Amino acid sequence: MANPNQVSVVLPAFNEAAAVGAVVASLIQAAPWHEVLVIDDGSVDGTAEAARQAGAQVIRHPYNKGNGASVKTGIRHATGEFILIVDADGQHQPADALRIVARLGEYDLVVGARGADMHAGWRRRAGNGFLNWLASYLTGRPIPDLTSGLRAASREGLREFLHLLPNGFSTPTTTTLAFVKAGYNVAFEPIDAKPRIGTSKIHVARDGGKFVLIIVRVMTIFSPLRVFLPVAGGAFALGAVYGAWTIATQRHVTNSSVLLIVLAVLLFAVGLVSEQIATLRFDGRK
Repeated sequence: MANPNQVSVVLPAFNEAAAVGAVVASLIQAAPWHEVLVIDDGSVDGTAEAARQAGAQVIRHPYNKGNGASVKTGIRHATGEFILIVDADGQHQPADALRIVARLGEYDLVVGARGADMHAGWRRRAGNGFLNWLASYLTGRPIPDLTSGLRAASREGLREFLHLLPNGFSTPTTTTLAFVKAGYNVAFEPIDAKPRIGTSKIHVARDGGKFVLIIVRVMTIFSPLRVFLPVAGGAFALGAVYGAWTIATQRHVTNSSVLLIVLAVLLFAVGLVSEQIATLRFDGRK
């Protein structure tokens, strides 16, 4: 069990002046944290001043780099044994943060899992539901909330995967998948999330495809066959069925059927080689 005085709190913030001060103040009041770091990602609305007045240490980017870049800056500057990442928009409650931190030690990563009804709008609920399903399939374990911004982990564990983290809004996705597939102990703690203050920077139509690509990219690093095998199996089945149909109706096998089956074999071979490379990479990790 981690004590708050071992935990660095990291809040990535971009134009969150309306909320960040209250968030920092409530966190400081809730526990004696090792430090509270607000990473001001080039805000133009007084975010840095509000955070500093509330008692946080502010690290400022000279221009907007993205949520993930802010998280990486926080990880690099944190000096606590553990790191708690909290959104600066007022969604997360200090009581939930404390419950998450209390599970560190037994678990290497603890994610605050929101209920499906806590996502604003049916598009976001549907989008997050699909991402959770896809991540659960690819990792082989249930993932109830892939994109939650409230999470805590050991500093060394986060630094191990720092090179994988994107600069955009997919840091929660990447850290969850990386910790699960690397064999670390990961827990999901139910939390209550309030409506955010201000406007969300994430849009389902614009960013949904990016999240899917991030999931596929991370999974091809850790478990390539989980990606290649279904595609190869689909191509083989399609080629075999089409070939059987052309034999029955035209008494010959078409080039399309042969190409689909060859494609399936090639995809399987590439996936198998990729799986061996991934295994060697992590078996050789110190």
